Amino acid sequence: MPLYRYSARDQSGKLVSGEMEQGSENLVADNLVRRNLIPISITMGSSKTESNIDFKELLQRRVSIEEMVVFSRQMYSLAKAGIPIMRAVGGLAESTSNERLKKALDQIFEGLSSGRTLSASMAEHPKVFSQLFVSIVHVGENTGRLEQSFLQLSQYLELEMDTRKRIKTAMRYPSFVVLSIVAALVILNIFVIPKFADIFGRFNAELPLATRILIGTSNFFVHYWPLLLILIVVSFIGFNWWLRQEKGRLTWDRFRIKMPIVGSVIERALLARFSRSFSMMLAAGVPLNQALSLVASAVDNSYMAKHIVEMRHGIERGESLLRTATSSELFTPLVLQMVAVGEETGQIEELLNEVADFYEREVDYDLKTLTARIEPILIAVVAGMVLILALGIFTPMWDMMRAVRG
Repeated sequence: MPLYRYSARDQSGKLVSGEMEQGSENLVADNLVRRNLIPISITMGSSKTESNIDFKELLQRRVSIEEMVVFSRQMYSLAKAGIPIMRAVGGLAESTSNERLKKALDQIFEGLSSGRTLSASMAEHPKVFSQLFVSIVHVGENTGRLEQSFLQLSQYLELEMDTRKRIKTAMRYPSFVVLSIVAALVILNIFVIPKFADIFGRFNAELPLATRILIGTSNFFVHYWPLLLILIVVSFIGFNWWLRQEKGRLTWDRFRIKMPIVGSVIERALLARFSRSFSMMLAAGVPLNQALSLVASAVDNSYMAKHIVEMRHGIERGESLLRTATSSELFTPLVLQMVAVGEETGQIEELLNEVADFYEREVDYDLKTLTARIEPILIAVVAGMVLILALGIFTPMWDMMRAVRG
């Protein structure tokens, strides 16, 4: 996500400034308002310079979704048992093995000791606790149902974790085959084809076009591999820089959900995440427009987040959720019918859960058939490689054998 620099004033009029990673300026402003800060200026900043990088923090292991599930479950159990929040946070800080989470919990404990709320203390650690996580905790604090908030979060994170695992499992076989093909191409061009090129050179025979292309490609690999390595590194750095730009991230995220075969799986998984998190926010009592802003950052796709923010703008103009959802062009007609019924009956969060279940079933079916759909393409690629090698290497060898016999 792009980095934004902001200036704001707190309730006492004191000037506050800082940086925040968000999908758009509107999301930054919404986040500041939730922290009781009045935005003055919001500008897009560049990536952090090396002088500001905490190298020790970079070496620390990220907090995984599995660890957040365990943390949420533990907080639910402790809160339900009546353990004071300070004691619960302090105990979990001592028991956790993740240094980044431990550091965040220690600082949250200090914030609670100085009179700050749990949600406000968590908001200071966006790399550990997402906005959605903090907002649910904030609602739980205000309604006196903090343990239910942690239960909701643990259930949501468990479903998210399960979806990610299914996607990784489905992509494991295609990824392994693609890496094997790339490794085979490198070995052939560096070690195998040069040996055949030497043999062909000794006979001074006229080689077919396919053979000349193979030898030329191999020579380029052998003699210019440092240049290729530099190009790969520069391309990787340039691609990551482009992704950090708002326009680049928007273009890439749109391409991800429009890709053939896997694009529909990614899109439905994101819509399931949107529906599940939106339902959870509404069930927790978060206002509709605020919930849309939070969910826009939770989907982790700037293209989809842009459409969700537009839905929020439509709600603020007085339009219905159904109309804004229809104009976003994100949802299927079946889902739009469920949203319409939810608005009419006042059970929108329950029907959004049904929408999430619908998309998750679709994703599960697509993932089960993904390998079957990709496998013919991979077989065709391998067959093409074999055909090129046969035409480029074996054909001149047969010609030379016939010439020797003749």
